[in-house]
Amino acid sequence: MEKKTIYEIKSLYRDNFRVTGYIFGSGKESVCIVGNTRGNEIQQLYICSQLVKKFKHLEEEGKIAKGHQILVIPSANPYSLNIKKRFWPTDNTDINRMFPGYDLGETTQRIAAGVFHAIKGYTYGMQFTSFYMPGKFTPHIRMMKAGFENVGLAKKFGMPYVVLRNTKPYDTTTLNYNWQIWETHAFSIYTTSTTQVDKDSAQMAIRSILNFLHKEGIVEYHGHEGYVSLVVEDTDMALVRTGTAGIFEGLVRVGEEVSKGQRLAHIIDPYEGEIRETVYSPMDGIIFFAHDEPLTYADAAVYKLIPHELWAGR
Repeated sequence: MEKKTIYEIKSLYRDNFRVTGYIFGSGKESVCIVGNTRGNEIQQLYICSQLVKKFKHLEEEGKIAKGHQILVIPSANPYSLNIKKRFWPTDNTDINRMFPGYDLGETTQRIAAGVFHAIKGYTYGMQFTSFYMPGKFTPHIRMMKAGFENVGLAKKFGMPYVVLRNTKPYDTTTLNYNWQIWETHAFSIYTTSTTQVDKDSAQMAIRSILNFLHKEGIVEYHGHEGYVSLVVEDTDMALVRTGTAGIFEGLVRVGEEVSKGQRLAHIIDPYEGEIRETVYSPMDGIIFFAHDEPLTYADAAVYKLIPHELWAGR
């Protein structure tokens, strides 16, 4: 294992900003795995730390194939991580909306440029990221339909779902999109949580990475082979929205099967304690995403459902 500073910015008032990478094996730049780019992505950081530990053991046992290099970057934003702030502390910008970066631009543009320069040549790119809405997910692989996606490769992870979604204008500045443009096979990996460590879904993600690398001949791994992934278009999912604001009391969990008309949540009046609204399921399906904050706004998407007909025959 080689520990290397991928990018560094000098600081006037505290220790320098450093993005640290861990290199395993040697030869072709085969796999790059990136953890948190946002300061509240604790689960993403934890998963990468466990991968560093695992790859260290695999390397010592001679189970990383010759001619392959693996790079793990646990955190691309340690400053925000240190103060538990999601975005860049001074101007609230998002590093994952700055790629491929600009080395003469603002701070987050320079960080993105420095990191991307080091990782754009890898064959496979895997990013542990988080959603813009607060909540919990069923673990899955997410891919943008940028014209370079490879569903067959994504299914090799053995995650329960592979989700495809149309590219939006702001996606062109994300790491995943730019990896694809530079001909890296890019995958965004979502587990159940973000701000808290969820060991069960973290272990699922770690096994999925090792499954993929084993199938691609990069590491030797014999473990749980995972699931036969169901491929789902993001537009096929049903959004369940609230009609009013208040304290959110969820009644179902991620991954749970629900029936049409089943109660999913209560919205409680924050002053008087009465139930303002009961949220019902619009169809038979599986809870793919669930809001997990104590408060909600009116017309907020609090659940995403995979319709029954998409998974019933799998």
